[in-house]
Amino acid sequence: NELCWALSSPMLGSRRAASAARRLARGCASGAELSRFVGARSEYTPELRYLYPHADAVPPAFPCFRLIDDNGVPVEGAALPDIAPAVMRRMQQTMVKVSEFDKVFNEAQRQGRLSFYFTNRGEEACSVGSGAALRDDDWVWPQYRELGATFWRGYTIEEAANQCCHNELDATKGRQLPMHIGSPEKHLMYVKSNLGQQVPAANGAAYAMKLQRKGRCSITYFGEGCASEGDIPSALNIASVHGCPTIFFCRNNGYAISTSSSDQYAGDGVAPRGPAYGLPTIRIDGNDLLAVVAATQRARAIAIEQRRPVLVEAMTYRIGAHSTSDDDSAYRNPHAPEQGWDSERAYWEARSPIIRFGRYLQSLGWWSPQMEEDLRKATRKQVIKSLNDASAAPKPNNAYLFSDVYDEPSWLQRDQEAALNAHLDKYPEHYPAVVR
Repeated sequence: NELCWALSSPMLGSRRAASAARRLARGCASGAELSRFVGARSEYTPELRYLYPHADAVPPAFPCFRLIDDNGVPVEGAALPDIAPAVMRRMQQTMVKVSEFDKVFNEAQRQGRLSFYFTNRGEEACSVGSGAALRDDDWVWPQYRELGATFWRGYTIEEAANQCCHNELDATKGRQLPMHIGSPEKHLMYVKSNLGQQVPAANGAAYAMKLQRKGRCSITYFGEGCASEGDIPSALNIASVHGCPTIFFCRNNGYAISTSSSDQYAGDGVAPRGPAYGLPTIRIDGNDLLAVVAATQRARAIAIEQRRPVLVEAMTYRIGAHSTSDDDSAYRNPHAPEQGWDSERAYWEARSPIIRFGRYLQSLGWWSPQMEEDLRKATRKQVIKSLNDASAAPKPNNAYLFSDVYDEPSWLQRDQEAALNAHLDKYPEHYPAVVR
């Protein structure tokens, strides 16, 4: 059935379908379980092994590292990372926190209270697990689904709400789209809208930390769609040539905006590009929180101790639309990867990182459905209050439209500011919320 699906899938091009079929046939022959991710399909493995350029042969399909299965049960041969129970509970709590924030603010955008939003649904383990594996003074260069890593660093729900609502407490002074958050104090670079720019920039921070010799690195996140941008190969090459301690964390969730991964590449995902540019590389199950933690811990050790960049391809699934500006029904595969499910989305939603890791914690007696229900209720209440408070706060001062561009305002900026103020003076009744 799996082989037939690969050959008949409407989402795969003929060459890619044939390639997938060959990999599946090999997997069936070996008895190994095969992943069903949209972005790439390959055999699962419990072995935490980075493939090194000039030392390891690149396989026809990169194996997918995981430690617990879809039901939260440790797989045979898994060496689980040593994590304190309190830390594991905090990771689960952070994923739930992200989930509830997403629900409230996505709904708020649909109500017209925000201009824009994008959710993290289905990908919570990627950001929380990688964030938890780092030191708090490692620099994080996010794409835009890293709310989990941001919350892990101590960024608050209230801070995120203020930024999304663009009030006077917004650290970006109303100049950024919602969820373009960051905190220099917490070593979190701000999210930017232009796709891929954070990836080469992360090398600059990494190289500086290499020169400082303080045992720090930088991590940068991007998707498989973003990997088609020219910034990505340039960044991989620069990091490899200069030995930057950069962790390149690719979230391969199967879909870019308006396109499936089958429209992005015909090869075996993103992982094979790592060895091609001289990077130790691994593919992991990005919905397995423990695998994400273990792989990122190893990536950090390689980056610091071997003074070189690392590529991690985390296979996951984007349950929601790309953003509130996207209609994913136009391009998402409606068919589940196996029988018994109404849709592809339903199949993966039942395997979300929160459900999966929650089952694992529950098997140890460290979590329960009641604990999650109580946490969700309390978090939702906090998030709704933060939204209401942030919406009611005054807007940023109008002068911020022109500040922080040059050390001294240019003549053009001064003329523009004067023209704007003249307009506001003439029509004050139309701009009651403007702060000057």
